[in-house]
Amino acid sequence: MGFQCGIVGLPNVGKSTLFNALTKTAAAQAANYPFCTIEPNTGEVAVPDPRLNAIQKISGSKELIPTRITFVDIAGLVRGASKGEGLGNQFLANIREVDAIVHVLRCFEDDDITHVEGTIDPIADAETVETELMVSDLESLERRIAPLKKKATGGDKEAKAVIPIMEAALALLQDGKPVRLLKLDDPEEKKILDGLNLLTSKPVLFVCNVDEASAATGNALSAKVEEMAKAQGAGSVIISAAIEAEISQLDKDEQDEYLETIGLEEPGLDRLIRAGYELLGLITYFTAGPKEVRAWTITAGTKAPAAAGVIHTDFERGFIRAQTIAYNDYISLGGEAAAKEAGKARDEGKEYIVKDGDILLFKFNT
Repeated sequence: MGFQCGIVGLPNVGKSTLFNALTKTAAAQAANYPFCTIEPNTGEVAVPDPRLNAIQKISGSKELIPTRITFVDIAGLVRGASKGEGLGNQFLANIREVDAIVHVLRCFEDDDITHVEGTIDPIADAETVETELMVSDLESLERRIAPLKKKATGGDKEAKAVIPIMEAALALLQDGKPVRLLKLDDPEEKKILDGLNLLTSKPVLFVCNVDEASAATGNALSAKVEEMAKAQGAGSVIISAAIEAEISQLDKDEQDEYLETIGLEEPGLDRLIRAGYELLGLITYFTAGPKEVRAWTITAGTKAPAAAGVIHTDFERGFIRAQTIAYNDYISLGGEAAAKEAGKARDEGKEYIVKDGDILLFKFNT
């Protein structure tokens, strides 16, 4: 199950520096567990999760395998991308293929690095990119809605179900708002919206790229971005791409020493990776045995059989039950055997919704 975050931004905002730091971090991680660079502009990185180490310490597993997430460095955008300016068509096509957008905004002053718009204004930068995406979505919906209305008039049930969602999305876009602000409670309506594959319906994480001195606390520019993100129901993370580039070149001990000197508890990339993971509505469950302790990615709300299917389709097809131990119980009691003795190892059936941190052992028919 692959989940992709596309990194976007205007030229000279630090997008490539950030992506390069990510891929160098991933390359360094390869010494401990599998890593692959799928293409030059795609990097797959482990999701930092200290729970894995804690489980391994108790279980004595020989190998530790984290869950992973993919970041895609998407071609830079310029004003007019929705009309094909610059690499606009490629930019928009690449965004359609990712699950979420990581939008890098320049929140630092540097006379040696020019800005494509001539001034440092991350809010205006965000609006430039958002406008291009909204224009593209508007054109897409306007092009598709007329033929659908004809089908609906002819009695097509599917068209009748889709049109209200398209009209609601169009109304938002015409009001200058992204489609992700559309509130839908019905799962079927959400499914219809996802099927429209609109650029502005994708979740967004704003990355405030600050100067080195502001890495720990942010600055006035990043504060504005955080305020904007909250208003949009989006996430935001403060990072200094320059610092991350330096950290990615150091070994673990050197990293810890360097982070301490600049007042950071962990690399900003760790926060970015976790934020990207959360942005996609993902959670982690674990399996643990003598051979390995492993993290598995599922979407929040996944039932036990589907969670088993992430390991192998046979597990889902022949699912009987899942032995379930909550992470806190596993750690506080000292492992599977102790959890069983304390009555904290439950057998859950097909309707059980897996919780983040669950340690599962699946029983299934072959």
